[in-house]
Formats: sequence, structure tokens, C-alpha cells
Amino acid sequence: MKKLVDIVEEFFLKIFEKIGLKKFVEWYKEHKEGMRYLVFGGLTTLVNILTYGIAFYIIHIDNSISNIIAWVVSAIFAYITNKYCVFNSNINTAKGLIYEIISFFGCRLLTLGIDEAIMIITVDKFGLNALLMKIIVNIIIVILNFIFSKLIIFKKKK
Repeated sequence: MKKLVDIVEEFFLKIFEKIGLKKFVEWYKEHKEGMRYLVFGGLTTLVNILTYGIAFYIIHIDNSISNIIAWVVSAIFAYITNKYCVFNSNINTAKGLIYEIISFFGCRLLTLGIDEAIMIITVDKFGLNALLMKIIVNIIIVILNFIFSKLIIFKKKK
């Protein structure tokens, strides 16, 4: 998967260079990890919102249950993409992998709690638009998840 991401990324960077965005390409390469997180964080958010929308609006599952289903699907997607495409984790011991998985899903459970609390208060208590609130909450969650991933889960060993 990492090789595919590298190929696609290089393809687009070459296009950007050809159309005169060389400074952007240089900046991107300097901030590659953060930029990749934005791309895959955006995709994770899309997976989360689409899963929530399908569960809540189409299948008519309760708000909280829909939110949890969306979290499970997007957390699995996020772990795989963060591990291999964003932070290039090369953990090769069972102990290291267990730490990585537990810390990843532990931090994600914390942000799920924040997500759930905000959704319950804004949608269930105040009757605000569920999809709009899901989008707003995801902005907060993406930022928190990046901080946790960078500082705790996939931190580079020195």
C-alpha cells in the first residue's frame, strides 16, 4: 500500500511542478508527514461521515449507535493508513505492535468519547442537524487524533 501511495504522490507532485508550482512541491516535501495526514485524515473523515450517514439516515439506526459504527469502520481504516502511509511505522516486534495497536485504539476511544458527548448534546439534546454537527465534530477529532498519533502512537524513536 505504501508503494502505491508513493507512486500516486510522486505522480501528482510531478504534475504540480510542470504547471509551475515548484515552491508548493518543495514545501510539500518538507511537510510530507503532515500533508499525508491531512489527505488520509480527510479520507478517514469521509469514511466516518459516509458510514454515519448510511447508518443514521438510510438504515435509521439510533444516533449514538450510528456514531459508534462509523467510529469502528473509520478507526480501522485510519490505523492501516496511518501506520503504512503517513507515519511509516516499521514496528517489527510483537511487544511494539501490541503497544502501537493499544495506544492507537485507546487514543481513538478517547476521541470517540469526545465525539459522542458533542453529538449527544448537539443532536439529541438541542436538535441540531446531525450531519452538520458530524462534520464540525470531525474537524476537532482529526486535530486531536493527529496530536495523539504524532506524540504518542507513532512517535519516532531516537
